[in-house]
Amino acid sequence: MTTTLLRGRLLSFHRAPLSLADSQSYLYEEDGGLLIEDGLIAAAGPYADVKTKAAEGTAEIDHRPHLILPGLIDMHLHFPQMQVIASYAANLLEWLNTYTFPEECRFVESAHAERIATHFYDELIRHGTTTAVAYCSVHKTSADAFFAEAMKRNMRMVGGKVMMDRNAPQGLLDTPEMGYDETRHVIADWHGKGRNHVAITPRFAITSTPAQMEATAALAREFPDLHIQTHLSENHDEIKYTCELYPDAIDYTDIYARYGLLGPKSLFGHAIHLSEREADVMSETGSVAIHCPTSNLFLGSGLFPLKALARREKPVRIGVATDIGGGSSYSMLKTMDEAYKIQQLLGERLNPLESYYLMTRGNAEALSLTDRIGTLDPGTEADLVVLDAAATPAMALKLETVKTLPEELFLLQTMGDDRTVAETYVAGVAMKAGLR
Repeated sequence: MTTTLLRGRLLSFHRAPLSLADSQSYLYEEDGGLLIEDGLIAAAGPYADVKTKAAEGTAEIDHRPHLILPGLIDMHLHFPQMQVIASYAANLLEWLNTYTFPEECRFVESAHAERIATHFYDELIRHGTTTAVAYCSVHKTSADAFFAEAMKRNMRMVGGKVMMDRNAPQGLLDTPEMGYDETRHVIADWHGKGRNHVAITPRFAITSTPAQMEATAALAREFPDLHIQTHLSENHDEIKYTCELYPDAIDYTDIYARYGLLGPKSLFGHAIHLSEREADVMSETGSVAIHCPTSNLFLGSGLFPLKALARREKPVRIGVATDIGGGSSYSMLKTMDEAYKIQQLLGERLNPLESYYLMTRGNAEALSLTDRIGTLDPGTEADLVVLDAAATPAMALKLETVKTLPEELFLLQTMGDDRTVAETYVAGVAMKAGLR
């Protein structure tokens, strides 16, 4: 049995914090110990206590004065869009047609998909992200490359072959039958292999005909335990066009509801412009709205009402994500920095404890995976990130004035990036040092 003892300041959440003063919502150990056995957390708590549980000869790594947190989780991003990031366009639909769709056509080639997969996972690890929920391209080759690289790194990842049979270049179209068959092949080849989860992935209603939505519904019935991911209500022009394509639906959300695609494992990217009726339906079905702040700002899509959705009588479950490549940073810290600013513009406050809850346990709850990831609870997988609040000279200077944990977390969120990540552990194995 491989055992390791990490020492540092531990932070992990028990539930969503109600305020900055809600110290009962999280575990914080100033001098903490984390005992890892065969990739799982065996014990977490005061260093002196945890050390007594370590077998003689256990390797010890001292990360003081850094913070040790559960690995960060990214709920929505596009694996084939690494070379689309930072592309100049007026809005979502122009951006898709001008840059994204032509780039995704390249993923029919296995060599290209495999090369980008290597870079993709390098960036996740560099930024402290240990689990992500990704869209591949329409090609099975892209899903094969995505999941094969996840297995090499032993990462818990969620992903799916995109299904789309209209309103895109010929090189990006499947058919209802092909989308169904190839998704079933991806499930057979990869789901449950290593730490892989396959998601049923119709890109969005604009690029799927009713026949393909029926095929998606059939997959959802056959594989009820799988995640479903798609896009919803990102942009006003998108909403208008979608509703024109499905004139019998009450609204955008109703399109997915008619095909049985709402539920506790259904992940809807963006969901910015929901009506009260749509938010009620999302809440009643347990569906998840995924906030992608850097993307929403970059493409001018709108301001996601995170706090308003969370506090309504029928609250909506929420996750947070980078949305590479509409999003402009791989960093979940930068993501939450922009999320904070969006709430400021809406006259709301997002405190730093909430931000770190969302990046860790909150996203794990949105994925229904808190039994495995998102906390430092014994028995869960030792996916971890080590954060250094003095990683740059400017941060170190500001840190001199920091007096509380929330102040330090806010500093990390506001000024942090990949330089802030001192180490990333995947199933107890240090990964960042191995980057090219």
